[in-house]
Amino acid sequence: MKLFDELLWRGMIKDVSDYDLAQKRINEEKLRFYIGFDPTGQSLTVGHLVQIVRMRLMQLHGHIPIVLIGGATGQIGDPREVGERKLITIEDALNNAKLIEQQINKYLDPKETIYVNNYDWISKISLIDFLRDYGKHFNVNYMLAKDIIASRLDSGISYTEFSYMILQSLDYVHLYQNYDCQMQFGGSDQWGNITAGLELIRKMIGENDAIGMSSPLLLKSDGQKFGKSEGGAIWLDPELTSPYEMYQYFLNTADEDAPEVLKKLTLLPIDEIARLEKAIKEKPEEREAQKVLAREITTFVHGEEAFKEALAITEALFSGEFNDLNENSFKTLAKALEGVKVEENTPLVDALVLTKLASSKREAREFISNGAISVNDEKIQDTYYELTSLKALHKNFIILKRGRRRHAVIYFK
Repeated sequence: MKLFDELLWRGMIKDVSDYDLAQKRINEEKLRFYIGFDPTGQSLTVGHLVQIVRMRLMQLHGHIPIVLIGGATGQIGDPREVGERKLITIEDALNNAKLIEQQINKYLDPKETIYVNNYDWISKISLIDFLRDYGKHFNVNYMLAKDIIASRLDSGISYTEFSYMILQSLDYVHLYQNYDCQMQFGGSDQWGNITAGLELIRKMIGENDAIGMSSPLLLKSDGQKFGKSEGGAIWLDPELTSPYEMYQYFLNTADEDAPEVLKKLTLLPIDEIARLEKAIKEKPEEREAQKVLAREITTFVHGEEAFKEALAITEALFSGEFNDLNENSFKTLAKALEGVKVEENTPLVDALVLTKLASSKREAREFISNGAISVNDEKIQDTYYELTSLKALHKNFIILKRGRRRHAVIYFK
């Protein structure tokens, strides 16, 4: 299967400005393409993996990705449907830009990747030059017709965010002229900005061989955005979302969502994904696809050792055997399960309430009396039982369990 067809099969293509030219260049040429990332935070999220994995796939086939970090556009804010974004400072934008570049660099071949920051050229354009050289090419009616702008007309949109389209278009012109960039990729929510960039190239340079391409947003079967949990976004930074939490997130992927996520967020061969898709239908109880998905993404994002630790924690929680976990694994578990610090000789009844395994002391006593509570996998039925570091793992951690599935971590220091 040729690369363009594989991109289609993986669901990585939605809109294409010139289908035949895009197909020819992707399959037959070595092209430079760009994807932009605005540094609005210190880390990217799982939602960005669609573009990162696509960049890596293209790179493996000989194409050169240009990673554009939006040090300038990140200070402006891409319009969204829910209202104005909170502006960030220049210092935060540039600091975040460095962090995000370091993050992306882990997933691509640095020798075959070009990194640019649009602050380097946009910051040098005066207001008069911006309006004369670029703003003159944009018809307000054309801009108002773009979906995201049109959706904000009733609630209102600032000129700051309204001008974002021009700035992103300016990026494509700059990369087209200075880096021989022939294609821009982005999510389908960026299609209006992508086509505006193509139009600006045509008006300023008089050429129309630049290409734009978008990919569908990664959504769950219920229409919710993929990459969000009850605790918020799933970050690529291990300090914000631990490898264990990421592993668990993908391990719990619904059967109906797993095939699409395997296609878009992993580089597994087509025949292997087809086999896993078949396994979902024939033996859904084994959850093989979810296990492979969690393994592949956790390994891609955090590395083999982080995956092994996440797997070890998962297996320990399932089996109740915690003795083989190292201290770092317990710290990870304590963070993921929102561990609670307690004093020596804290009553088990109090600990159950503190960790929300029981809603009240009365309920806690009932759970204990009924044999529903385990301390480090030892069933406790003494309602006067006290917790001490002498019985803690690594002299610090205790795993509380209610029933089969509810776990909590307490620690003493």
